[in-house]
Amino acid sequence: MTQIEQIKARIFLPLSHREFDQVALALFAEQYKHVAPYKTYCDLLGKSPDNVLDVDQIPFIPIGLFKDHKILHNQAVPEAEFTSSGTTGTVPSVHLVPDLRFYEHCFSEAFTRRYGPIDQYVVLALLPSYLERTGSSLVYMANALIEQSGHSESGFYLDQLQELRTLMHKLAAQGKRILLLGVSYALLDLAQMGPWELPADTIIMETGGMKGKRAEWTKAALHQELSFQFGLNNIHSEYGMTELMSQAYAQSEGKFQAPPWMRVLTRDPEDPLSLIRQRTGGINIIDLANVYSCAFIGTQDLGKINSDGSFYLLGRFDHSDIRGCNLLLES
Repeated sequence: MTQIEQIKARIFLPLSHREFDQVALALFAEQYKHVAPYKTYCDLLGKSPDNVLDVDQIPFIPIGLFKDHKILHNQAVPEAEFTSSGTTGTVPSVHLVPDLRFYEHCFSEAFTRRYGPIDQYVVLALLPSYLERTGSSLVYMANALIEQSGHSESGFYLDQLQELRTLMHKLAAQGKRILLLGVSYALLDLAQMGPWELPADTIIMETGGMKGKRAEWTKAALHQELSFQFGLNNIHSEYGMTELMSQAYAQSEGKFQAPPWMRVLTRDPEDPLSLIRQRTGGINIIDLANVYSCAFIGTQDLGKINSDGSFYLLGRFDHSDIRGCNLLLES
């Protein structure tokens, strides 16, 4: 069994903090050896498996490298190419995925651990911006969850907001539990078509921003408006991205919980190579499921980590974003 296969078999088993660190260091050594852009980046920093002895010393690759570098294990052959959304003219990130069954296992396991079996929900997806393009990992995930739900009413919606509203009231009257996954601006459009009478266990889950369709809202303001319009106590959130294999979920108050094989850290906004704790900083992610690309990613998001490992999203860097890293990449 290869090192990658051993890691894939290990990460979904119970992991203590120490065992997580052991797997992360093994994966760092593997990716340093086999993912060429990551090795180049680490070499520029003077980091290698010879002198990285602790997880806090592992370099996090700037997420922008997925836009113009092939971040892929040199012994892997892609099955799928996922691309990020963005404004017209911007270069999308590309995540090459060699094992779609493993990806499906990752997101199914992460969802089930937080919400229980998917077949207890009718899964509705309101993702117009994502459905209008190809290569969306979110659409792939939503489609798989729709199929796994086993309900004939589960499905995608593009512009049929009135049809979706009618269906949701019908499902509620039949006592069926609803999970609606939607992009923020579309959820706002739907919410304003009330009045609504939904059961308290209805899950409205937002993912993504306004995609240029509306002015951006803070997450707190968005959740407050959606809660008021839908008549629900909590609005849920999904946090994922093209460059990851895993997702974190917030069930209330924007407090995200990552699955056990994913760890979220924060870096100093002024020094991207230094980690900080209990303060707002740039979000770094260790996603052990990213076995074929890079498991150590410095995102463009700002957040704060709680003592229990949960985290809050507080915004994004602007285009000056990951200070210092860009200079290293131009070397």
